[in-house]
Amino acid sequence: MLGLMAIDVDGTLVGTANVVREDVWAALAQARAQGMRLAICSGRPAVGNALEYARKLDADGWHVFQNGASVVKVDTGESLSEPFPAQKLQALIEHARHTDRLLEIYTDTEYAITKPGELAERHAALLGLPYRPIRPEDLSGTVVRVQWVAPIEDSAQITGEPHEGLELHPAGSPVMRDTIFVSVTKAGVDKGSAIRRVAEKYGLGMNRVMAVGDGSNDLHLLRAVGHPVAMGNAEDVLKAVAETVVGHVDEGGLVEAVQLAQTL
Repeated sequence: MLGLMAIDVDGTLVGTANVVREDVWAALAQARAQGMRLAICSGRPAVGNALEYARKLDADGWHVFQNGASVVKVDTGESLSEPFPAQKLQALIEHARHTDRLLEIYTDTEYAITKPGELAERHAALLGLPYRPIRPEDLSGTVVRVQWVAPIEDSAQITGEPHEGLELHPAGSPVMRDTIFVSVTKAGVDKGSAIRRVAEKYGLGMNRVMAVGDGSNDLHLLRAVGHPVAMGNAEDVLKAVAETVVGHVDEGGLVEAVQLAQTL
């Protein structure tokens, strides 16, 4: 049996109905009971639904949020996160206001927005949070990541704009299909770098780690582990680097991955 399984949320753990199948929960609980560590490895922050998923999967474990920018031990709140560059943060906030776009600014546990409105409200509901618009100037704590949230037709324009010294992680959600989420982290920070830190905490080599994902923001993650797995609904770029492709998220494909991890 492998020592650690890293699990993306949207499109991997959670399907189009924004819920986790009961057979998926049962398979994951069995793996954890047998000693396998389980780590959420999501673009979502460590709040709301994602935090509850992490606690249910591995209550005293390390989990990866915000595309690797936030690495948190959920029982104690201990963090391995790195600060987002302050000068670049201010420039992005100013650009968001100039272009009238929604930019979300995140600490490990809170976030602010540049543009209140329907899109921000829908995203709060997806995250499982009450809609409470906070201005960037009123956000307390250390900022670790920002995220563009925009209509999907704006994806190419946003990703084509200069973000020197930063990493872009575009992703979608099966629940908000009309929206693109472009997570922005410090250069060198991604799901792959984060899962290496988690594996090190557990004393595991990467040959004893499996990762399961579906989107292009999971590419660094799958390349970092010894056993990369793509969901049946995954983007082609992810299937190309995967060792195994399992079923669609809505058909419980993650169960197949868990069963495979228990045999390796």
